[in-house]
Amino acid sequence: MSNDKRIFSPPTLPVGINDFRRIIENKLDFVDKSLLVKMIIESGDEVILIARPRRFGKTLNMSMLQHFFAAEVDGKSTKGLFDNLKITQTETYLQHQGKYPVIFLTFKDVRGLSFESTQKELVNVMSKLYRRHYEVLDSDSLIEEEKNVFRSILSQTASKEVVWRALRELTEYLYRYYGKEPIVLIDEYDTPIHSGYAQKYYKEIVECMRSVLSPALKDNPYIHKAVLTGIMRVSKESLFTGLNNIKVYSILAPQYSEYFGFTEEEVQQLLVRQGREDLSEDIKNWYNGYLMGDTVIYNPWSIVNCLVDKGVLKPYWVNTSDNALIRDLLAKTSEDFKSQFELLLQEKTVEKSIDENIVFSDLQANEEVIWSLLLMSGYLKIVDHQMTDWGIVYKLGIPNQEVRDLYRNIIIKYWLSSDYLQYDQFLKSLIQGNIAEFIKHLNKIMLQTASTYDMAKEPEAFYHGLMLGLLASLNPRHYEIKSNRETGFGRYDIMVIPKESTRLGILLEVKNIEKPTGKQDIDLLLQIEAKKGLNQIKERQYSAELEQRNIGQILQIGLAFCGKRFKMEHEMKG
Repeated sequence: MSNDKRIFSPPTLPVGINDFRRIIENKLDFVDKSLLVKMIIESGDEVILIARPRRFGKTLNMSMLQHFFAAEVDGKSTKGLFDNLKITQTETYLQHQGKYPVIFLTFKDVRGLSFESTQKELVNVMSKLYRRHYEVLDSDSLIEEEKNVFRSILSQTASKEVVWRALRELTEYLYRYYGKEPIVLIDEYDTPIHSGYAQKYYKEIVECMRSVLSPALKDNPYIHKAVLTGIMRVSKESLFTGLNNIKVYSILAPQYSEYFGFTEEEVQQLLVRQGREDLSEDIKNWYNGYLMGDTVIYNPWSIVNCLVDKGVLKPYWVNTSDNALIRDLLAKTSEDFKSQFELLLQEKTVEKSIDENIVFSDLQANEEVIWSLLLMSGYLKIVDHQMTDWGIVYKLGIPNQEVRDLYRNIIIKYWLSSDYLQYDQFLKSLIQGNIAEFIKHLNKIMLQTASTYDMAKEPEAFYHGLMLGLLASLNPRHYEIKSNRETGFGRYDIMVIPKESTRLGILLEVKNIEKPTGKQDIDLLLQIEAKKGLNQIKERQYSAELEQRNIGQILQIGLAFCGKRFKMEHEMKG
Protein backbone atom coordinates (compact mmCIF):
# COMPACT_ATOMS: atom_id res chain seq x y z
CA MET A 1 0.00 0.00 0.00
CA SER A 2 1.53 3.29 -1.10
CA ASN A 3 2.02 6.14 1.35
CA ASP A 4 2.99 8.57 -1.40
CA LYS A 5 2.21 12.11 -0.23
CA ARG A 6 2.71 14.81 -2.79
CA ILE A 7 3.92 18.13 -1.46
CA PHE A 8 2.13 21.08 -3.02
CA SER A 9 4.65 23.51 -4.52
CA PRO A 10 3.05 26.65 -5.97
CA PRO A 11 4.77 28.55 -8.80
CA THR A 12 7.06 31.37 -7.67
CA LEU A 13 5.51 34.82 -7.61
CA PRO A 14 7.35 37.69 -9.34
CA VAL A 15 7.63 40.24 -6.55
CA GLY A 16 9.00 43.50 -7.93
CA ILE A 17 10.02 41.89 -11.24
CA ASN A 18 8.98 44.04 -14.20
CA ASP A 19 11.02 42.31 -16.91
CA PHE A 20 8.70 40.23 -19.09
CA ARG A 21 11.40 37.88 -20.40
CA ARG A 22 12.63 37.08 -16.91
CA ILE A 23 9.11 36.13 -15.78
CA ILE A 24 8.44 33.91 -18.81
CA GLU A 25 11.83 32.18 -18.96
CA ASN A 26 11.83 31.49 -15.22
CA LYS A 27 8.24 30.20 -15.37
CA LEU A 28 7.09 32.59 -12.64
CA ASP A 29 3.40 32.85 -11.78
CA PHE A 30 2.27 35.29 -14.49
CA VAL A 31 -1.22 36.77 -14.66
CA ASP A 32 -1.67 36.78 -18.43
CA LYS A 33 -2.34 40.28 -19.73
CA SER A 34 -1.13 39.59 -23.27
CA LEU A 35 -4.45 40.53 -24.88
CA LEU A 36 -3.41 44.11 -24.18
CA VAL A 37 -1.34 43.65 -27.35
CA LYS A 38 -4.55 43.05 -29.29
CA MET A 39 -6.04 46.28 -27.92
CA ILE A 40 -2.98 48.27 -28.95
CA ILE A 41 -2.88 46.77 -32.45
CA GLU A 42 -6.58 47.35 -33.07
CA SER A 43 -6.59 50.87 -31.65
CA GLY A 44 -6.90 53.63 -34.19
CA ASP A 45 -5.11 56.01 -31.83
CA GLU A 46 -1.64 57.13 -32.84
CA VAL A 47 -0.60 58.26 -29.35
CA ILE A 48 -2.13 56.45 -26.34
CA LEU A 49 -1.77 57.58 -22.74
CA ILE A 50 -2.95 55.10 -20.09
CA ALA A 51 -3.12 56.56 -16.56
CA ARG A 52 -3.25 54.18 -13.59
CA PRO A 53 -2.14 54.25 -9.93
CA ARG A 54 1.43 53.27 -9.10
CA ARG A 55 2.31 49.58 -8.96
CA PHE A 56 -0.74 48.48 -10.92
CA GLY A 57 1.34 46.64 -13.54
CA LYS A 58 2.17 49.50 -15.91
CA THR A 59 5.90 48.81 -16.23
CA LEU A 60 5.47 45.05 -16.69
CA ASN A 61 2.86 45.65 -19.37
CA MET A 62 5.19 48.03 -21.19
CA SER A 63 7.96 45.44 -21.02
CA MET A 64 5.52 42.90 -22.46
CA LEU A 65 4.68 45.25 -25.36
CA GLN A 66 8.37 45.81 -25.99
CA HIS A 67 9.06 42.07 -26.17
CA PHE A 68 6.08 41.49 -28.43
CA PHE A 69 6.77 44.12 -31.08
CA ALA A 70 10.59 44.00 -31.12
CA ALA A 71 12.54 41.20 -32.77
CA GLU A 72 15.25 41.51 -30.12
CA VAL A 73 15.49 43.07 -26.67
CA ASP A 74 18.96 43.61 -25.20
CA GLY A 75 20.42 41.46 -27.98
CA LYS A 76 18.16 38.46 -27.30
CA SER A 77 15.48 37.17 -29.64
CA THR A 78 11.87 37.54 -28.50
CA LYS A 79 10.67 34.60 -30.57
CA GLY A 80 8.71 32.03 -28.58
CA LEU A 81 8.13 34.16 -25.48
CA PHE A 82 4.39 34.37 -26.15
CA ASP A 83 3.83 30.74 -27.20
CA ASN A 84 1.62 29.81 -24.23
CA LEU A 85 -0.18 33.11 -23.76
CA LYS A 86 -3.65 34.26 -24.80
CA ILE A 87 -2.45 36.47 -27.64
CA THR A 88 -1.27 33.39 -29.57
CA GLN A 89 -4.86 32.19 -29.95
CA THR A 90 -5.28 34.40 -33.01
CA GLU A 91 -2.77 34.15 -35.84
CA THR A 92 -3.64 37.67 -37.00
CA TYR A 93 -1.86 39.26 -34.06
CA LEU A 94 1.16 36.98 -34.21
CA GLN A 95 1.95 38.49 -37.58
CA HIS A 96 3.00 41.61 -35.69
CA GLN A 97 5.35 39.82 -33.29
CA GLY A 98 8.94 40.95 -33.70
CA LYS A 99 8.17 43.13 -36.72
CA TYR A 100 8.87 46.65 -35.45
CA PRO A 101 11.79 48.74 -34.25
CA VAL A 102 10.87 49.69 -30.68
CA ILE A 103 11.96 52.65 -28.59
CA PHE A 104 11.41 51.90 -24.90
CA LEU A 105 12.35 54.33 -22.16
CA THR A 106 11.28 54.96 -18.60
CA PHE A 107 11.42 58.17 -16.61
CA LYS A 108 11.06 56.40 -13.24
CA ASP A 109 14.50 57.58 -12.07
CA VAL A 110 14.20 61.14 -13.39
CA ARG A 111 13.27 62.69 -10.04
CA GLY A 112 16.08 64.65 -8.47
CA LEU A 113 15.94 66.96 -5.47
CA SER A 114 16.68 69.89 -7.79
CA PHE A 115 16.01 70.76 -11.40
CA GLU A 116 19.74 70.50 -12.15
CA SER A 117 20.00 66.95 -10.82
CA THR A 118 16.83 65.97 -12.68
CA GLN A 119 18.26 67.33 -15.93
CA LYS A 120 21.34 65.16 -15.39
CA GLU A 121 19.15 62.09 -14.92
CA LEU A 122 17.30 62.91 -18.13
CA VAL A 123 20.60 63.22 -20.02
CA ASN A 124 21.62 59.83 -18.61
CA VAL A 125 18.31 58.25 -19.72
CA MET A 126 18.79 59.51 -23.28
CA SER A 127 22.38 58.29 -23.35
CA LYS A 128 21.30 54.77 -22.33
CA LEU A 129 18.48 54.84 -24.89
CA TYR A 130 20.90 55.67 -27.72
CA ARG A 131 23.32 52.99 -26.53
CA ARG A 132 20.59 50.37 -26.99
CA HIS A 133 20.34 51.40 -30.64
CA TYR A 134 24.06 51.55 -31.35
CA GLU A 135 23.57 49.59 -34.57
CA VAL A 136 22.30 52.77 -36.23
CA LEU A 137 25.58 54.59 -35.57
CA ASP A 138 27.59 52.01 -37.52
CA SER A 139 25.31 52.15 -40.56
CA ASP A 140 25.17 54.29 -43.67
CA SER A 141 21.71 55.59 -42.80
CA LEU A 142 23.18 58.56 -40.92
CA ILE A 143 25.34 61.32 -42.36
CA GLU A 144 28.51 62.24 -40.48
CA GLU A 145 26.96 65.27 -38.80
CA GLU A 146 24.14 63.11 -37.42
CA LYS A 147 26.68 60.55 -36.21
CA ASN A 148 28.48 63.30 -34.30
CA VAL A 149 25.21 64.27 -32.62
CA PHE A 150 24.60 60.58 -31.83
CA ARG A 151 28.05 60.31 -30.23
CA SER A 152 27.54 63.49 -28.19
CA ILE A 153 24.34 62.05 -26.71
CA LEU A 154 26.12 58.78 -25.93
CA SER A 155 28.98 60.61 -24.19
CA GLN A 156 26.57 62.99 -22.41
CA THR A 157 28.31 66.03 -23.86
CA ALA A 158 25.43 67.25 -26.04
CA SER A 159 23.76 70.58 -25.36
CA LYS A 160 20.44 70.45 -23.55
CA GLU A 161 18.66 71.53 -26.75
CA VAL A 162 20.07 68.49 -28.53
CA VAL A 163 19.13 66.17 -25.66
CA TRP A 164 15.56 67.54 -25.57
CA ARG A 165 15.13 66.62 -29.26
CA ALA A 166 16.95 63.30 -28.96
CA LEU A 167 13.78 61.21 -28.80
CA ARG A 168 12.34 62.82 -31.92
CA GLU A 169 15.60 62.37 -33.83
CA LEU A 170 15.94 58.71 -32.83
CA THR A 171 12.53 57.91 -34.35
CA GLU A 172 13.77 59.20 -37.70
CA TYR A 173 17.13 57.41 -37.39
CA LEU A 174 15.39 54.08 -36.75
CA TYR A 175 12.93 54.65 -39.59
CA ARG A 176 15.79 55.17 -42.02
CA TYR A 177 17.73 52.17 -40.72
CA TYR A 178 14.84 49.66 -40.65
CA GLY A 179 12.61 51.15 -43.32
CA LYS A 180 9.69 50.98 -40.89
CA GLU A 181 8.19 53.44 -38.40
CA PRO A 182 9.13 52.52 -34.82
CA ILE A 183 6.75 51.98 -31.92
CA VAL A 184 7.53 54.32 -29.01
CA LEU A 185 6.89 53.12 -25.42
CA ILE A 186 7.31 55.66 -22.59
CA ASP A 187 6.84 54.42 -19.03
CA GLU A 188 6.18 56.69 -16.05
CA TYR A 189 6.14 59.80 -18.19
CA ASP A 190 4.88 61.94 -15.29
CA THR A 191 7.40 60.96 -12.60
CA PRO A 192 9.57 64.05 -13.28
CA ILE A 193 6.44 66.21 -13.01
CA HIS A 194 5.52 64.78 -9.59
CA SER A 195 9.09 65.30 -8.40
CA GLY A 196 9.15 68.84 -9.74
CA TYR A 197 6.00 69.72 -7.84
CA ALA A 198 7.25 68.17 -4.61
CA GLN A 199 10.70 69.78 -4.84
CA LYS A 200 9.55 73.21 -6.06
CA TYR A 201 10.78 73.16 -9.67
CA TYR A 202 7.44 72.36 -11.29
CA LYS A 203 7.47 75.11 -13.93
CA GLU A 204 11.00 74.27 -15.11
CA ILE A 205 10.41 70.52 -15.40
CA VAL A 206 7.12 70.98 -17.25
CA GLU A 207 8.89 73.13 -19.84
CA CYS A 208 11.68 70.57 -20.08
CA MET A 209 9.36 67.57 -20.52
CA ARG A 210 7.30 69.49 -23.07
CA SER A 211 10.50 70.03 -25.07
CA VAL A 212 11.21 66.28 -24.96
CA LEU A 213 7.75 64.86 -25.65
CA SER A 214 6.07 67.31 -28.03
CA PRO A 215 8.57 67.02 -30.94
CA ALA A 216 8.53 63.21 -30.68
CA LEU A 217 4.77 62.80 -30.49
CA LYS A 218 3.26 65.77 -32.33
CA ASP A 219 2.84 65.29 -36.10
CA ASN A 220 5.84 62.98 -36.24
CA PRO A 221 5.70 61.00 -39.54
CA TYR A 222 8.34 58.58 -38.25
CA ILE A 223 6.33 56.80 -35.53
CA HIS A 224 3.90 53.94 -36.10
CA LYS A 225 2.30 54.26 -32.67
CA ALA A 226 3.22 55.56 -29.21
CA VAL A 227 2.06 54.29 -25.82
CA LEU A 228 2.65 56.25 -22.61
CA THR A 229 1.85 55.26 -19.05
CA GLY A 230 1.75 57.33 -15.88
CA ILE A 231 -0.25 57.90 -12.74
CA MET A 232 -2.39 60.68 -14.14
CA ARG A 233 -2.91 62.96 -17.05
CA VAL A 234 -0.98 66.16 -16.56
CA SER A 235 -2.92 69.05 -18.05
CA LYS A 236 -2.71 69.14 -21.83
CA GLU A 237 -2.32 72.88 -21.65
CA SER A 238 0.78 72.62 -19.45
CA LEU A 239 2.56 69.65 -21.03
CA PHE A 240 0.96 68.51 -24.30
CA THR A 241 0.38 71.89 -25.93
CA GLY A 242 -0.76 71.44 -29.51
CA LEU A 243 -0.68 67.65 -29.28
CA ASN A 244 -4.07 66.86 -30.78
CA ASN A 245 -3.35 63.23 -31.68
CA ILE A 246 -3.08 61.96 -28.09
CA LYS A 247 -5.90 59.84 -26.65
CA VAL A 248 -6.05 59.56 -22.87
CA TYR A 249 -7.52 56.57 -21.01
CA SER A 250 -7.76 57.28 -17.29
CA ILE A 251 -9.38 55.07 -14.67
CA LEU A 252 -12.72 56.55 -15.75
CA ALA A 253 -12.51 55.00 -19.23
CA PRO A 254 -13.74 51.44 -19.91
CA GLN A 255 -10.97 50.79 -22.46
CA TYR A 256 -7.93 48.89 -21.11
CA SER A 257 -9.69 48.57 -17.73
CA GLU A 258 -8.95 44.86 -17.20
CA TYR A 259 -5.26 45.03 -18.14
CA PHE A 260 -3.90 47.01 -15.17
CA GLY A 261 -4.46 45.38 -11.79
CA PHE A 262 -6.09 41.97 -11.20
CA THR A 263 -9.72 41.20 -12.01
CA GLU A 264 -11.87 39.15 -9.65
CA GLU A 265 -11.47 36.07 -11.82
CA GLU A 266 -7.70 36.48 -12.04
CA VAL A 267 -7.41 36.78 -8.27
CA GLN A 268 -9.40 33.59 -7.69
CA GLN A 269 -7.30 31.70 -10.25
CA LEU A 270 -4.11 33.02 -8.65
CA LEU A 271 -5.24 31.91 -5.18
CA VAL A 272 -5.96 28.43 -6.52
CA ARG A 273 -2.51 28.19 -8.15
CA GLN A 274 -0.93 29.32 -4.89
CA GLY A 275 -3.08 27.00 -2.77
CA ARG A 276 -4.48 29.89 -0.74
CA GLU A 277 -8.19 29.90 -1.51
CA ASP A 278 -8.69 30.44 2.23
CA LEU A 279 -7.53 34.04 1.82
CA SER A 280 -10.24 34.97 -0.69
CA GLU A 281 -12.50 36.99 1.62
CA ASP A 282 -9.68 38.70 3.54
CA ILE A 283 -7.92 39.72 0.34
CA LYS A 284 -11.17 41.14 -0.98
CA ASN A 285 -11.58 43.33 2.11
CA TRP A 286 -7.99 44.51 2.17
CA TYR A 287 -7.02 44.96 -1.48
CA ASN A 288 -10.18 45.04 -3.63
CA GLY A 289 -12.43 48.00 -4.26
CA TYR A 290 -11.07 49.78 -7.31
CA LEU A 291 -13.33 50.49 -10.27
CA MET A 292 -11.45 51.01 -13.54
CA GLY A 293 -14.01 52.03 -16.12
CA ASP A 294 -16.64 49.36 -15.53
CA THR A 295 -14.29 46.65 -14.20
CA VAL A 296 -13.72 45.81 -10.53
CA ILE A 297 -9.96 45.63 -9.93
CA TYR A 298 -7.76 44.37 -7.08
CA ASN A 299 -4.43 45.94 -6.11
CA PRO A 300 -1.85 43.54 -7.67
CA TRP A 301 1.19 44.68 -5.67
CA SER A 302 -0.46 44.04 -2.32
CA ILE A 303 -1.91 40.67 -3.31
CA VAL A 304 1.40 39.31 -4.59
CA ASN A 305 3.25 40.55 -1.51
CA CYS A 306 0.56 39.14 0.80
CA LEU A 307 0.90 35.70 -0.81
CA VAL A 308 4.71 35.79 -0.63
CA ASP A 309 4.39 36.85 3.02
CA LYS A 310 2.38 33.68 3.71
CA GLY A 311 -0.98 35.44 3.88
CA VAL A 312 -0.11 38.23 6.31
CA LEU A 313 -2.63 41.04 5.77
CA LYS A 314 -1.04 44.47 6.08
CA PRO A 315 -0.55 47.67 4.03
CA TYR A 316 1.90 46.72 1.27
CA TRP A 317 0.94 49.22 -1.43
CA VAL A 318 0.66 52.32 0.75
CA ASN A 319 4.08 51.55 2.23
CA THR A 320 5.87 51.63 -1.15
CA SER A 321 6.26 55.40 -1.00
CA ASP A 322 6.27 57.98 1.76
CA ASN A 323 2.88 59.38 0.67
CA ALA A 324 4.38 62.84 1.22
CA LEU A 325 2.19 64.63 -1.32
CA ILE A 326 -1.04 63.09 0.01
CA ARG A 327 -0.02 63.67 3.62
CA ASP A 328 0.93 67.32 3.06
CA LEU A 329 -2.19 68.12 1.09
CA LEU A 330 -4.53 66.55 3.64
CA ALA A 331 -2.72 68.18 6.55
CA LYS A 332 -3.38 71.68 5.16
CA THR A 333 -7.02 71.27 4.18
CA SER A 334 -9.88 73.36 5.55
CA GLU A 335 -12.36 72.28 8.21
CA ASP A 336 -15.01 71.88 5.49
CA PHE A 337 -12.77 69.45 3.58
CA LYS A 338 -12.02 67.54 6.78
CA SER A 339 -15.72 67.26 7.59
CA GLN A 340 -16.42 65.75 4.18
CA PHE A 341 -13.46 63.41 4.52
CA GLU A 342 -14.73 62.15 7.86
CA LEU A 343 -17.78 60.78 6.06
CA LEU A 344 -15.47 58.49 4.08
CA LEU A 345 -14.04 57.03 7.28
CA GLN A 346 -17.59 56.06 8.25
CA GLU A 347 -17.84 54.06 5.00
CA LYS A 348 -20.07 56.72 3.48
CA THR A 349 -19.51 58.54 0.18
CA VAL A 350 -18.95 62.09 -1.01
CA GLU A 351 -20.22 63.43 -4.34
CA LYS A 352 -17.71 65.25 -6.50
CA SER A 353 -17.07 66.36 -10.06
CA ILE A 354 -13.76 64.95 -11.31
CA ASP A 355 -11.26 66.65 -13.60
CA GLU A 356 -9.00 64.18 -15.40
CA ASN A 357 -6.53 66.93 -16.31
CA ILE A 358 -4.50 67.63 -13.19
CA VAL A 359 -2.88 71.06 -12.95
CA PHE A 360 -0.53 70.75 -9.99
CA SER A 361 -0.42 74.48 -9.41
CA ASP A 362 -4.18 74.34 -8.64
CA LEU A 363 -3.76 71.93 -5.72
CA GLN A 364 -2.99 74.68 -3.22
CA ALA A 365 -5.49 77.18 -4.59
CA ASN A 366 -8.47 74.87 -5.08
CA GLU A 367 -9.19 72.03 -2.66
CA GLU A 368 -11.65 70.43 -5.07
CA VAL A 369 -8.69 69.37 -7.24
CA ILE A 370 -7.44 67.20 -4.36
CA TRP A 371 -10.43 64.86 -4.79
CA SER A 372 -9.42 64.26 -8.41
CA LEU A 373 -5.81 63.61 -7.40
CA LEU A 374 -6.85 61.13 -4.70
CA LEU A 375 -9.07 59.25 -7.15
CA MET A 376 -6.60 59.11 -10.05
CA SER A 377 -3.71 58.01 -7.84
CA GLY A 378 -5.64 55.15 -6.21
CA TYR A 379 -6.52 56.62 -2.80
CA LEU A 380 -10.26 56.80 -3.55
CA LYS A 381 -12.64 54.71 -5.62
CA ILE A 382 -15.75 55.38 -7.66
CA VAL A 383 -18.85 53.91 -6.03
CA ASP A 384 -21.40 55.28 -8.49
CA HIS A 385 -21.97 58.18 -10.87
CA GLN A 386 -24.82 60.10 -12.43
CA MET A 387 -25.31 62.67 -15.15
CA THR A 388 -26.51 66.08 -13.97
CA ASP A 389 -27.05 69.48 -15.57
CA TRP A 390 -23.52 70.33 -14.46
CA GLY A 391 -21.91 67.20 -15.88
CA ILE A 392 -21.06 63.83 -14.36
CA VAL A 393 -21.05 63.66 -10.57
CA TYR A 394 -19.17 60.76 -8.96
CA LYS A 395 -19.80 59.14 -5.60
CA LEU A 396 -16.38 58.52 -4.06
CA GLY A 397 -15.40 56.17 -1.24
CA ILE A 398 -12.32 54.61 0.36
CA PRO A 399 -11.29 51.53 -1.68
CA ASN A 400 -10.34 49.07 1.05
CA GLN A 401 -8.87 48.41 4.47
CA GLU A 402 -5.31 49.10 3.32
CA VAL A 403 -6.05 52.68 2.26
CA ARG A 404 -8.34 53.26 5.25
CA ASP A 405 -5.46 52.43 7.60
CA LEU A 406 -3.26 54.97 5.81
CA TYR A 407 -5.87 57.70 6.27
CA ARG A 408 -6.29 56.90 9.94
CA ASN A 409 -2.56 57.28 10.51
CA ILE A 410 -2.46 60.59 8.62
CA ILE A 411 -5.50 61.93 10.46
CA ILE A 412 -4.23 60.90 13.86
CA LYS A 413 -0.89 62.60 13.30
CA TYR A 414 -2.00 65.71 11.44
CA TRP A 415 -5.65 66.36 12.29
CA LEU A 416 -6.39 65.08 15.76
CA SER A 417 -3.38 66.71 17.37
CA SER A 418 -2.68 70.35 16.63
CA ASP A 419 0.45 69.97 18.74
CA TYR A 420 2.62 67.07 17.58
CA LEU A 421 4.48 67.25 20.91
CA GLN A 422 1.25 66.24 22.64
CA TYR A 423 1.04 63.15 20.46
CA ASP A 424 4.64 62.29 21.30
CA GLN A 425 3.90 62.70 25.01
CA PHE A 426 0.89 60.41 24.65
CA LEU A 427 3.15 57.63 23.34
CA LYS A 428 5.82 58.22 25.98
CA SER A 429 3.29 58.09 28.82
CA LEU A 430 2.00 54.73 27.61
CA ILE A 431 5.34 52.97 27.07
CA GLN A 432 6.58 54.30 30.44
CA GLY A 433 3.43 53.03 32.19
CA ASN A 434 2.43 56.52 33.36
CA ILE A 435 -1.31 55.84 33.44
CA ALA A 436 -2.44 59.27 34.68
CA GLU A 437 -0.60 61.05 31.85
CA PHE A 438 -1.79 58.47 29.32
CA ILE A 439 -5.43 59.06 30.27
CA LYS A 440 -4.94 62.84 30.16
CA HIS A 441 -3.47 62.81 26.64
CA LEU A 442 -5.95 60.25 25.27
CA ASN A 443 -8.77 62.41 26.65
CA LYS A 444 -7.40 65.43 24.71
CA ILE A 445 -7.18 63.37 21.53
CA MET A 446 -10.75 62.15 21.91
CA LEU A 447 -12.04 65.68 22.54
CA GLN A 448 -10.34 66.84 19.32
CA THR A 449 -11.87 63.96 17.36
CA ALA A 450 -14.75 65.09 15.14
CA SER A 451 -18.16 64.34 16.63
CA THR A 452 -19.23 62.38 13.55
CA TYR A 453 -16.72 59.65 14.40
CA ASP A 454 -18.98 58.22 17.10
CA MET A 455 -21.48 57.34 14.39
CA ALA A 456 -19.09 54.97 12.65
CA LYS A 457 -20.72 51.91 11.10
CA GLU A 458 -18.61 49.49 13.15
CA PRO A 459 -17.65 51.46 16.29
CA GLU A 460 -15.56 48.75 17.95
CA ALA A 461 -13.55 48.30 14.75
CA PHE A 462 -13.18 52.09 14.56
CA TYR A 463 -11.85 52.45 18.11
CA HIS A 464 -9.58 49.45 17.57
CA GLY A 465 -8.22 51.15 14.44
CA LEU A 466 -7.91 54.46 16.27
CA MET A 467 -5.75 52.94 19.02
CA LEU A 468 -3.75 50.94 16.51
CA GLY A 469 -3.11 54.09 14.50
CA LEU A 470 -2.08 56.05 17.59
CA LEU A 471 0.52 53.37 18.36
CA ALA A 472 1.71 53.03 14.76
CA SER A 473 4.50 55.60 15.17
CA LEU A 474 6.28 53.81 17.98
CA ASN A 475 9.89 53.40 16.92
CA PRO A 476 10.10 50.08 15.01
CA ARG A 477 13.66 49.63 16.21
CA HIS A 478 12.33 49.29 19.75
CA TYR A 479 8.76 48.02 19.38
CA GLU A 480 6.69 45.63 17.30
CA ILE A 481 2.93 46.22 17.05
CA LYS A 482 0.64 43.23 16.54
CA SER A 483 -3.12 43.12 16.17
CA ASN A 484 -5.79 40.41 16.18
CA ARG A 485 -3.36 37.52 16.71
CA GLU A 486 -3.92 34.29 18.60
CA THR A 487 -2.11 33.70 21.87
CA GLY A 488 -3.01 31.96 25.12
CA PHE A 489 -6.66 30.92 24.80
CA GLY A 490 -7.93 33.55 22.42
CA ARG A 491 -7.24 36.45 20.05
CA TYR A 492 -6.04 39.74 21.55
CA ASP A 493 -6.82 43.18 20.13
CA ILE A 494 -3.45 44.96 20.29
CA MET A 495 -0.06 43.92 21.60
CA VAL A 496 3.01 46.19 21.91
CA ILE A 497 6.09 43.96 21.98
CA PRO A 498 9.37 45.58 23.11
CA LYS A 499 12.48 44.30 21.38
CA GLU A 500 14.39 44.66 24.65
CA SER A 501 13.12 42.58 27.56
CA THR A 502 13.74 45.44 30.01
CA ARG A 503 11.08 47.61 28.33
CA LEU A 504 7.39 47.47 29.17
CA GLY A 505 5.15 45.09 27.18
CA ILE A 506 1.56 46.26 26.62
CA LEU A 507 -1.76 44.52 25.92
CA LEU A 508 -4.92 46.45 25.01
CA GLU A 509 -8.44 45.08 24.75
CA VAL A 510 -10.78 47.60 23.14
CA LYS A 511 -14.54 47.66 23.81
CA ASN A 512 -17.39 50.00 23.02
CA ILE A 513 -20.90 50.54 24.29
CA GLU A 514 -23.92 52.14 22.65
CA LYS A 515 -25.01 55.50 24.01
CA PRO A 516 -27.41 54.64 26.88
CA THR A 517 -30.97 55.84 26.97
CA GLY A 518 -32.79 57.03 30.04
CA LYS A 519 -31.00 57.61 33.35
CA GLN A 520 -28.25 55.02 33.01
CA ASP A 521 -24.84 56.21 34.22
CA ILE A 522 -22.62 56.18 31.12
CA ASP A 523 -19.39 56.38 33.16
CA LEU A 524 -20.42 53.38 35.24
CA LEU A 525 -21.30 51.40 32.10
CA LEU A 526 -17.95 52.27 30.55
CA GLN A 527 -16.11 51.26 33.72
CA ILE A 528 -17.89 47.88 33.75
CA GLU A 529 -17.03 47.28 30.07
CA ALA A 530 -13.40 48.31 30.58
CA LYS A 531 -13.21 45.84 33.49
CA LYS A 532 -14.54 43.13 31.16
CA GLY A 533 -11.76 43.91 28.72
CA LEU A 534 -9.10 43.64 31.41
CA ASN A 535 -10.57 40.38 32.72
CA GLN A 536 -10.60 38.99 29.17
CA ILE A 537 -6.86 39.64 28.88
CA LYS A 538 -6.19 37.82 32.15
CA GLU A 539 -8.63 34.94 31.79
CA ARG A 540 -7.53 34.09 28.24
CA GLN A 541 -3.86 34.52 29.12
CA TYR A 542 -3.09 36.91 26.28
CA SER A 543 0.24 37.67 27.97
CA ALA A 544 1.61 34.22 27.03
CA GLU A 545 3.48 35.48 23.96
CA LEU A 546 5.11 38.34 25.87
CA GLU A 547 6.11 35.98 28.67
CA GLN A 548 7.67 33.57 26.16
CA ARG A 549 9.82 36.49 25.02
CA ASN A 550 10.97 37.04 28.61
CA ILE A 551 9.31 40.44 28.93
CA GLY A 552 9.59 41.24 32.63
CA GLN A 553 6.70 43.71 33.02
CA ILE A 554 3.40 43.67 31.13
CA LEU A 555 0.82 46.46 31.27
CA GLN A 556 -2.67 45.01 30.70
CA ILE A 557 -5.34 47.55 29.71
CA GLY A 558 -9.07 47.32 29.14
CA LEU A 559 -10.44 50.37 27.27
CA ALA A 560 -14.14 51.06 26.72
CA PHE A 561 -15.41 53.86 24.45
CA CYS A 562 -18.71 55.59 23.76
CA GLY A 563 -18.45 58.52 21.38
CA LYS A 564 -15.70 60.79 22.73
CA ARG A 565 -15.87 59.32 26.24
CA PHE A 566 -13.86 56.40 27.56
CA LYS A 567 -12.91 54.58 30.74
CA MET A 568 -9.89 52.44 31.44
CA GLU A 569 -9.00 49.56 33.74
CA HIS A 570 -5.41 48.40 34.01
CA GLU A 571 -3.15 46.02 35.85
CA MET A 572 0.61 45.55 35.85
CA LYS A 573 1.89 42.00 35.62
CA GLY A 574 5.39 41.02 36.64
